[in-house]
Amino acid sequence: MRILLAEDEKPLARAIVKIFEKNHHAADAVYNGEDALSYLAAGNYDAAVLDIMMPGMDGITVLKRLRALGNPLPVLLLTARAEIDDKVLGLDSGANYYLTKPFDSKELLAALRAITRSHTEVDSRLTFGNISLDRSTFELSSPSGSFRLANKEFQMMELFLSNPRRIISAERFMEKIWGFDSEVEIHVVWAYVSYLRKKLTALGATIRIKASRNAGYSLEEIK
Repeated sequence: MRILLAEDEKPLARAIVKIFEKNHHAADAVYNGEDALSYLAAGNYDAAVLDIMMPGMDGITVLKRLRALGNPLPVLLLTARAEIDDKVLGLDSGANYYLTKPFDSKELLAALRAITRSHTEVDSRLTFGNISLDRSTFELSSPSGSFRLANKEFQMMELFLSNPRRIISAERFMEKIWGFDSEVEIHVVWAYVSYLRKKLTALGATIRIKASRNAGYSLEEIK
């Protein structure tokens, strides 16, 4: 899952990003409302966490503009404002959850799981061929064994298994997993594909990662 965090207190923003990354999520941090809207316009996120009191454009304004554009992205408001009227305003403006500071990281993560859950319960396990990926334990497994995937490996495999047989470009992996501001070179995608291929081979997988020249990669069944 990729998250946009808008929080003007940079030390807190860095701490929250670390929480997300430790739990196998990718995150971009911005520090004002204008940048938040700009990043969200790209439509590359699974959820947004917005502070309300930011310089320039506040979180409520960002949220209202997002909803005015018809964007249904799950949004969590994270703020020091704990009054009932503030919560009502936030929820009526289109927020999916309202969390006050100080907060516990467990509640933050639980809130994100809640707001990104579809109306029909999402299966925590993705399966294709004889390979399964458990989203709760980050384990890639087959009848032969299992591996607990590292953060970027998990995110890449989750994208593959959510889109079996569909070609995904290296650029798409970069945007979704490493983010717009990353200084990482695109060849890192090739490296992670190699890591995953080795794990699939070790697991005796009946699926493989196929490369399509000048297009990208797809997860295919071995015939």
